[in-house]
Amino acid sequence: MSKKVLHAIFDDEEVLLSSVKEIKDNDIVISEVYSPFPIHGLDHALGLKETRMAITAFIYGCIGITFGGVLIYYIMISGVGKSWPMNIGGKPNWTFYHNLPSFVPIMFECTVLFAAHLMSITYFFRNKLYPGSNSKSPDPRTTDDKFLMEIEVSENEDLVRKVLNKTGAIEINEKTNEK
Repeated sequence: MSKKVLHAIFDDEEVLLSSVKEIKDNDIVISEVYSPFPIHGLDHALGLKETRMAITAFIYGCIGITFGGVLIYYIMISGVGKSWPMNIGGKPNWTFYHNLPSFVPIMFECTVLFAAHLMSITYFFRNKLYPGSNSKSPDPRTTDDKFLMEIEVSENEDLVRKVLNKTGAIEINEKTNEK
């Protein structure tokens, strides 16, 4: 069965956001919205769930602080530290907890480093934006300066076109999906 899909192009994010609200008020289901940058309030207007990136940030931060602590312990206390003891701030170097105040900045930086980099990598893989992946954006202008709203239509095509024209769509294209 083939379904007809309408692609409405907008040139302003505020117009797009008000159009999304108007379309939702008319009980029309929006399949997807493509934009070149995040639009504040769009996720709420579309009724999307909250992201779980904060959980991944916490997990990656825990990995970073653990890595930083283990690395410092190995370098300063055991292993290499036994062979070449370092006197930092007049503190003894045979226990981790005596030196902990000196290690806090390094462990903090490892936390931030791991959280930031691993979240970026997770974001790119989750959204299939890694090198070699094919972009699924239906219009290449959405990576530059245009916004696209994708709506599957069946019997309500005239209503959808009327609402899109009324709310400021500068262009409406039609595509057929084979399902």
